[in-house]
Amino acid sequence: MTRTFDDKPAVREKTPLLIGLVSPSGAGKTYSALRLATGIQRVAGGDIGVIDTEARRALHYAHKFKFRHMAFGAPFGPLDYLAAIEHFINKGVTTIVVDSTSHEHEGPGGVLEMHEKELDRMAGQDFKKRDRMNMLAWAKPKAQRRKLINAILQMNANFIFCFRAKEKIKMQPGKEPIALGFQAISGDEWIYEMQLKCLLLPGSDGVPTWQSEMPGEKLTIKLPEQFRDMFANREQLSEDIGEKLAHWAAGGVAPAVMTADELVAAYAACSDPATLGRLESARKVAWSALDKDGKARVKTASDDSKERIARAERSFDDVAAEAPDEDNDNAEDRGAA
Repeated sequence: MTRTFDDKPAVREKTPLLIGLVSPSGAGKTYSALRLATGIQRVAGGDIGVIDTEARRALHYAHKFKFRHMAFGAPFGPLDYLAAIEHFINKGVTTIVVDSTSHEHEGPGGVLEMHEKELDRMAGQDFKKRDRMNMLAWAKPKAQRRKLINAILQMNANFIFCFRAKEKIKMQPGKEPIALGFQAISGDEWIYEMQLKCLLLPGSDGVPTWQSEMPGEKLTIKLPEQFRDMFANREQLSEDIGEKLAHWAAGGVAPAVMTADELVAAYAACSDPATLGRLESARKVAWSALDKDGKARVKTASDDSKERIARAERSFDDVAAEAPDEDNDNAEDRGAA
């Protein structure tokens, strides 16, 4: 039977985001992930869900960000991660932070431990047999990881995966070991699936490193052409960057940057809270491009717009409070009759 195919002109389509944040402890993974997720939410809507394997560490930031929290403990097998993710998907969560994904690799019940248990089952303590069975023992844990990743790729949600990192070396027979730099504690399969992978080095305070001479770090960093303009300035991962990434994922590009005159005119015409919210996002995108005078004019227009809408809402509330209660009036009329 001859197969038939169809084709059509290529157009950008909506696609979920798969973002990886790689860093050792203290470099800002969790905080940066929540900032990015909040920016993505501005475009994607819905709730943010955090799968927290790090002893409830994400709750340290519950006063700064709004999100649903899941305390996720061992076992950390791939199918356990899948069940946790599906829990949020079934609740309609649209942006999921997994902090940390490294437990799937080296945590209790994770892939490394699964491999060791398979070796015990296949070869016991016969070390020669264990050597022979080593590759075969990877079949089950790797298959479960592949099932997890394949399921994620089919989900209509945005993901930010946090990975712990450690410095690694490559041993050479008869030579000095080669320093590879910081690499993610994870399987290679995760690296290839990420659309964007940010390396946060110690002391970076959430500012990604995009260039490194360390061979391992070169493999860890992933900044495709479509995202390079978003990271042209060396700055912290932020809500605004998350918003730009979400616009790209929605099938477009980051919104056009408005001029000071355009922003002032838009604020002058603004008459409702929803429009005000969209304008505030536009102002954040444009802010770094405005000069001192432009910033002052836009801030004044923004403050005036907020006060104007607040006065209108207060006036509406006052009128509603003074309006007669028809049910009570009718009751009084019926009593008088």
